[in-house]
Amino acid sequence: MAYKDSTAEKTTITRDLRDMEDSTGNIYETIVVLSKRSNQINVEMKEELNQKLDEFATSTDNLEEIFENREQIEVSRFYERLPKSGAIAMQELEGEDIFWKHPENDDQETV
Repeated sequence: MAYKDSTAEKTTITRDLRDMEDSTGNIYETIVVLSKRSNQINVEMKEELNQKLDEFATSTDNLEEIFENREQIEVSRFYERLPKSGAIAMQELEGEDIFWKHPENDDQETV
């Protein structure tokens, strides 16, 4: 996925709200767009991680047997090091890679 190659920030940075507002014309709309895109990214990353971790699943239900699988630990650490979904969404907004549309109201006043 593109998230693995993302150059989004891994730490928190300060952003100018006026710059964020320029893309939609409304800061609140921008935040809603970022929030929805961030949720989409988070769900995709979680599904991918779960698929990879399911490969390591064992059929034994014995609690006494705990296997330390180094490959599984490395996969988990890799996903922990990835940028957060909000930072990736913000990078996509700055790069104009996010598409959104407004539902148009068909309600017209009759005169």
